[in-house]
Amino acid sequence: MAVARKIKTLLTVNILVFVGIILFSVYCRLQDRSEGLVQIVRSADRRVRSRHAKVGALAEREAILQRLDHLEEVVYNQLNGLAKPIGLVEGPGGLGQGGMAATLRDDSQETEGKFEEYGYNAQLSDRISLDRTIPDYRPKKCRQMTYSDDLPQISVVFIFVNEALSVILRSVHSVVNHTPSQLLKEVILVDDNSDNVELKLNLDQYVSKRYPGLVKIVRNSRREGLIRARLQGWKVATAPVVGFFDAHVEFSTGWAEPALTRIREDRRRIVLPAIDNIKYDTFEVQQYASAAHGYNWGLWCMYIVPPQDWLDRGDEAAPIRGEIAFRIKLHPGQRYSKGSNKTLCAPGPRDPTETEPDLPLSV
Repeated sequence: MAVARKIKTLLTVNILVFVGIILFSVYCRLQDRSEGLVQIVRSADRRVRSRHAKVGALAEREAILQRLDHLEEVVYNQLNGLAKPIGLVEGPGGLGQGGMAATLRDDSQETEGKFEEYGYNAQLSDRISLDRTIPDYRPKKCRQMTYSDDLPQISVVFIFVNEALSVILRSVHSVVNHTPSQLLKEVILVDDNSDNVELKLNLDQYVSKRYPGLVKIVRNSRREGLIRARLQGWKVATAPVVGFFDAHVEFSTGWAEPALTRIREDRRRIVLPAIDNIKYDTFEVQQYASAAHGYNWGLWCMYIVPPQDWLDRGDEAAPIRGEIAFRIKLHPGQRYSKGSNKTLCAPGPRDPTETEPDLPLSV
């Protein structure tokens, strides 16, 4: 009996040990699975939190942009009226809105005198709002394009000498109104030694009050010429991209993003937006067909038929390669020219081949 009892006890102990081993094994497996599930839950939680953080950051950014837009509107309403004391017009509506032709009823000697002085109807320009709108002539595909949120900023440089004050300020208003604020680092006005009195005090006071910190004025002590004046503007510019324009241009919506996108893709590119025309006598905006840009043997800039490969693509939004930007190096008895440019899906100055007086431009 004692032996049987011992055997029974040993069997019971073995069974309990076996059951314990099985239970421990099951426990370990469940523990591993539990830890795996915890890791999955934690990973999912991190992803959800990351998404919420991104959504929150985007929402916060949108809220900040909305507040800035509202603040800009408040400031604009407070500053609206700065143009009136200097005989100019700002705000929506009025003559020439939408790029339509405008005329004045009076045909005074003052009008004729300004026409002779500037080569365009400066008297009419003074009556057209600095904030007038112009048509969006971009191809449909261009208007549907979206662009990255982290494009480089641009410094816009305007060169002028004895230009009408209203034309200069319309250029400034236009680029500020139609360039996303996060992309426009600054506007630089380079005065190449003008002797027009109203381009001194009136211009300085207006931009310092209307665009404090945004618009800078550089004045040359002597006439330097177009290229040296541009270099003066370039020296002052602080943005990674610099755009050079005459001070008689008007910008339409969406001009900057495609240009900055192309430069971001390849910083060696020189980019030229599509160019339309503003009539010198009525300030009507006239659409020009898509074209390449080049030079004739007299080195006059002119529009030329786009390359056949661009025409074959059938895509009006595609950039056009053109020999527009060039450099010249002189040696005794020799001349060399080389360079390239690209037009692109950016709306846009006048046809340089026309024989009319120097006109305001539309970009």
